Amino acid sequence: MSLVDLNLPAPEKLRGGWAALAAVCAARGWCTDVYATPHEWLYHDGGGNWVCLRFKSDNQAVLLGHDHEYSETYYGEAAAYFEEEETDLLDGVPEWWSFNLSPQPFGEWIGFVYGWEGAKWQRAGYSPQDGFDSVGLLDACSISSTDLLAEFASDAPGLGDQPPRQEALDALVAADASISPELLEAVVPGWDIEAGVEAARKFL
Repeated sequence: MSLVDLNLPAPEKLRGGWAALAAVCAARGWCTDVYATPHEWLYHDGGGNWVCLRFKSDNQAVLLGHDHEYSETYYGEAAAYFEEEETDLLDGVPEWWSFNLSPQPFGEWIGFVYGWEGAKWQRAGYSPQDGFDSVGLLDACSISSTDLLAEFASDAPGLGDQPPRQEALDALVAADASISPELLEAVVPGWDIEAGVEAARKFL
């Protein structure tokens, strides 16, 4: 079966918003839900749904994750556990996609696996809903809007009763992980700015 092309942003287009959210989360003390390591970027929504972007090389990456309510794909051991028909998320994909398909550290099951090889995202040709849209990664990475970023920042003590300014949110995302203390302070005054900046720069 031929692979399905996906209209999703390239990894570098996801970085700015992902790093900005990681910075806000780390500044407020939430350091284990949104963060980067040398080989992967991770996002957990706090409700059991997650996405992980793992890099095999400069031009090869996989995006995998699961929504515990809306992923209707049952891959590997999940098919037996839930007594459902298995969806082969790797049907016809390049062999390198399987270089690291562990659902850890966030979950037990995988609902989707997308591959990137320098030009476009693709997936295997299955029909069940895989849960990617409902996980909300594009909202989390400020691709759709900065509403989620603003929500996570809204109770910073230095803001008083005012929401973070839109221009400050936009600047934080536009910094593309090269976030300065001044940029983060404008969004979450009163929180741990040093921890937030450190978290963002791990995406570089």
